[in-house]
Amino acid sequence: MLEIRNVTKIFNPGTVNEKLALDNFSLTLEDGDFVTVIGGNGAGKSTMMNAIAGVWPVDAGQILIDGTDVTSLPEHKRAAFLGRVFQDPMTGTAATMGIEENLALAKRRGKKRFLRKGITKKEREEYKELLKILGLGLEDRLTSKVGLLSGGQRQALTLLMATLQKPKLLLLDEHTAALDPKTAAKVLETTEYIVNRDKLTTLMITHNMRDAIAHGNRLIMLMDGRIILDIRGEEKKKLTVEDLLHKFEEVSGEEFANDKAILG
Repeated sequence: MLEIRNVTKIFNPGTVNEKLALDNFSLTLEDGDFVTVIGGNGAGKSTMMNAIAGVWPVDAGQILIDGTDVTSLPEHKRAAFLGRVFQDPMTGTAATMGIEENLALAKRRGKKRFLRKGITKKEREEYKELLKILGLGLEDRLTSKVGLLSGGQRQALTLLMATLQKPKLLLLDEHTAALDPKTAAKVLETTEYIVNRDKLTTLMITHNMRDAIAHGNRLIMLMDGRIILDIRGEEKKKLTVEDLLHKFEEVSGEEFANDKAILG
């Protein structure tokens, strides 16, 4: 479902601020894979995700989604393949519009997006059922402005919007990092439910090692723009934070110096 072939990305080339962000980077995801991604600051996690989304061009290599070469496609054209949830709960929703209007716009992704004809009774019932999954009482607040919702409610809504059209690939960029622990756990629980229900191919960046181990069928760790650990199957099921830290030290020859990741 996703192939990243020998991708290189260099920021500020030829200057004192030159940074090799992705170093001949390759990754393949099978249909239905749920891959968690960890790594220290500057490891290349967000650069990888932005490369997939087409935020900027890569310097070398290819990116294919479901067999289609999207390497030269601009960001807005790649959006037809992707669902994405960002770290900031304020990103991904229209604050001045109602909950049902936001969902209606998400449902019309890839089509001409206007609400002139209004939202049908059938759509409204569909949105109510979808919102019940969240367990946040939003199904009774369809006309409430999204700007009035809490960060956790907005992030949960964004997740629903990103998956409404069943994307080829779901990108979760530390989508629970800005939430309190209880709300983060609820959003992760909902994420797991939707991903498993729709068999969505998913990449989830997280700073939290326990979350990376608990969710998905595969875990990769990045360092200096490369994958240094790729753990899946039975090995991942038995994995502990201590095992992961030991493996990192074994592969990299240094300690994992990111307290947030260790203590999360």
